[in-house]
Amino acid sequence: MNGERVAVIGAGMGGLAAALTLAARGFTVTVIEKADQPGGKMRAVPAGPTLVDAGPTVFTMRWVLDALLAEAGFATDEHFRLTQLGVLARHVWDGSQGVLDLAADEHATAEAIARFAGAAEARGFRAFAARAAAIHATLDHTFMRAPRPNPVTLVGRAGLSGLTRLWGVSPFAVLWEELGKHFQDSRLRQLFGRYATYCGANPFTAPATLMLIAHVEQRGVWAVEGGMHALARGLAALAERAGATFRFGAEVAEIMVERGRVAGVRLADGERIAADYVVLNADVAALSAGLFGEAARRAVPDQKQVPRSLSALTWTGLAHASGFPLTRHTVFFSRNYRDEFDRIAQGRLPREPTVYVCAQDRVDDGTTAGGPERLLVLVNAPARGDRGQPTPEEIERCEQATFALLARCGLQITWEPGMMRRTGPAEWARMFPATGGALYGRDLAGWRASFQRPGATTRIPGLYLAGGSVHPGPGVPMALMSGRLAALALMADHASTRRFHRAAMPGGMSMRSATTVSMG
Repeated sequence: MNGERVAVIGAGMGGLAAALTLAARGFTVTVIEKADQPGGKMRAVPAGPTLVDAGPTVFTMRWVLDALLAEAGFATDEHFRLTQLGVLARHVWDGSQGVLDLAADEHATAEAIARFAGAAEARGFRAFAARAAAIHATLDHTFMRAPRPNPVTLVGRAGLSGLTRLWGVSPFAVLWEELGKHFQDSRLRQLFGRYATYCGANPFTAPATLMLIAHVEQRGVWAVEGGMHALARGLAALAERAGATFRFGAEVAEIMVERGRVAGVRLADGERIAADYVVLNADVAALSAGLFGEAARRAVPDQKQVPRSLSALTWTGLAHASGFPLTRHTVFFSRNYRDEFDRIAQGRLPREPTVYVCAQDRVDDGTTAGGPERLLVLVNAPARGDRGQPTPEEIERCEQATFALLARCGLQITWEPGMMRRTGPAEWARMFPATGGALYGRDLAGWRASFQRPGATTRIPGLYLAGGSVHPGPGVPMALMSGRLAALALMADHASTRRFHRAAMPGGMSMRSATTVSMG
């Protein structure tokens, strides 16, 4: 196309999406990643002879990946092996309060809820599912896929005919309160309130619009052969095939700005890489903190006072799991959900956390090949890893409470010697500086928060943003979307600068919604 140089900082999912898109359009793309592998938060850690997913474990909205690859001239099924799950997740309550599976089939889920909590709750679920679908349909094109919106542009995109639909998404309501309109059973409020944590949010303060996540899951959850990290490795390989170059083990110390415009990057070892454009796939807090140089600090508003999303305390490795029939995704709920999140809001670990277990080697039937299996155990935590919190003593108490809850529910986990790695807010903060360990960018408390994430463009010409801390938000498909939005913004500016009309993308480039694209 033109050979103009683009430096992509960070090989997380947003950076990989931007690199693939731009390289396929003829830009000369160099991806600079300080780790020795692609993926960013989608990381895998070694456990003996294998790798265990230690970051995101849930893959939804497959259509985003399909469209991204199609735009670059590739087909998903030729490069990735994806299996759609019949059981979205298994949910467990302490004591004799029961077990509930959410199925990919909405009717099967309604029947399961009827058996679990009664016919009235099943009717409540059907109304909830319809509302979640309506919220998704309203916000899909107007918010999620659009460049960074504000309330005015959101209304403009919806048009006069869409104003009623926008009001119907309950833009000012709180998730927990709205769930109470559908479910009387506190266990079901707890279950569907947990979707807020997918964005690193507190169910008791998050906006009701996050109901749409339930609809997204209902449209399909996939297992990735080789683990989630295989997505990152595969995208990096395809970006290379499209012409991108990767520099692993290279850390960017400065985004160079000359005459008010991006000029390239300087590495920690002093090497300078000239570039006409830079895409930053890192948390915007690091940019605001000056970690990419003083000149680049002004690219976004100051992030010092921005409330942080959740962090996590995780245990990852090879283990023997027995006594409870795990499926790939299993959630063990705490007995006092409000107390759990009140303590996190106060900067403390929960007394008794809700525990998520990803059994990476299991699918729907829960069977394993025998022997040790790859497990990730996760609880929510406050993002105060850069402030010396939580303390080692608090982490030990939380660990004891975590595995005591699992034991009460019948699950025994025995880690293989030397095959378990614990990661807390302090470790996340070291891996992702200036975040305190926050894994999802800013906290989504209140209706304004969704509009306060930065968009792809910045105050510095030639500098663009991608990743979970920018619009449209965290999660694997959203990070991919952010990378595409950054690439589109760059290409639009490039075309405008050279008085070209932006060419239409191959294949229509509409990125049709999950309701209109085959999910097979």
